[in-house]
Amino acid sequence: MVKYTLSIDGMQCGMCESHINDSIRGAFPVKKVTSSHSKNQTIIISENRLNEEKLKDVIDKTGYSLVSVSSEPYEKKGLFSAFKNKTD
Repeated sequence: MVKYTLSIDGMQCGMCESHINDSIRGAFPVKKVTSSHSKNQTIIISENRLNEEKLKDVIDKTGYSLVSVSSEPYEKKGLFSAFKNKTD
C-alpha cells in the first residue's frame, strides 16, 4: 500500500475538503482519502501507485492548486500490530 501526502492550495472549508475527496474517489480506486483545509493537505491511502500527472489534472479541475505530492510505503497499524512477529 502507498500513502500520498498532497499539499493543496485554495481549500477554505469542509465543503472544499469534500469536493477534493469526492473528485479523488471518482478518479482513482483508493482505500481512504482525508483532507484538511486548515493544513492545506490531503492524505490518500491506495493499494497501488497512482499516476501523479492524472492526480494533478483531477485536482486542477476542481479549481484548487496541487502544490506538491510525496509518497511513502504504508502499513496499516492495528491494535495488535505491536504483538506481531517481526520476522513475518
